Amino acid sequence: MDSVQGGKAFGLLKSHQEDKLNSINEAFLSDPQYAEEEDLASKLDMFKKMYMEFDLNDKGEIDIMGLKRMLEKLGLAKTHLELKKMMSEVAGGTSKDTICYNDFLNMMLGKRHAILKLILMFEGKGKEQEQKDVGPPCRKTFSDLP
Repeated sequence: MDSVQGGKAFGLLKSHQEDKLNSINEAFLSDPQYAEEEDLASKLDMFKKMYMEFDLNDKGEIDIMGLKRMLEKLGLAKTHLELKKMMSEVAGGTSKDTICYNDFLNMMLGKRHAILKLILMFEGKGKEQEQKDVGPPCRKTFSDLP
C-alpha cells in the first residue's frame, strides 16, 4: 500500500472519502426514519466534516487514535478503557476497533444517548454560545488596572 503523506494523492483520497460519505448522507436524507429531523441536510454536512477530520487511518473509519484525538481536541482526554467503551457503545455493543460512518450517523441522529453523542452535542452548543470580540482590544487606562 502506498504511503499517502499529502499532495495530489492525499487530495484524491480525501475526495474519494467525501464522495463515499456523501452517498451515505443521501441514503439518510431519503430514509423515512429521519424525515422529521430538522435541518437534516445541514446536520449531515456538519457530521461529515467532523467525521473526516478525525479519520486518521484514511480508511473511512475512526479508529481509537482518531477518537482519542477528537476528545483531546475538545479538552476531554479519556483513558484507553473509556475510549474502547465509547467505541463499543457507538457500534451498538459489538467490540469493533473502529467507528464507521453509518454507526456515527446512527449515534448522532438516533434516540440513544451514547456518551460520545452527548459530548459532541454539548461541545457544539458551547461553540454556538461563544462570541468573540472582533477588532483590536479596547484602550486601557490606569483605572482599569487591578
